[in-house]
Amino acid sequence: MRKTLAAEEGKRKKFKAVFDRVGKKINYKGYSEETILLKNIVDLESQKIVADHVWFSYSKGFIKVSPKFGDVIEFEARVKEYQKGYVNRNYKIDNSKKDFKLSNPTKIKKQST
Repeated sequence: MRKTLAAEEGKRKKFKAVFDRVGKKINYKGYSEETILLKNIVDLESQKIVADHVWFSYSKGFIKVSPKFGDVIEFEARVKEYQKGYVNRNYKIDNSKKDFKLSNPTKIKKQST
């Protein structure tokens, strides 16, 4: 669990992270969607690492900065709670637990070197 994010739930904050790679997922409509993996997410206010990685949809904001491996990306995002884990209601299996994520990234830019 991302404990440092738990204290910031609901807040929109500035972060920086290192671009790692582009991936794919199947969205809820069954179509393939590109995603982006960012590593070593740092809260710019406290300068502390808040997560080891985060996946986002490869949205227009990320496409505009066209990141390469190792680029440092700055962005704003909202801290939200979500349920992760396996759930099967038919067999009454619920191995889910709450965790925290970053969502709705905006003001995305490459950090100048």
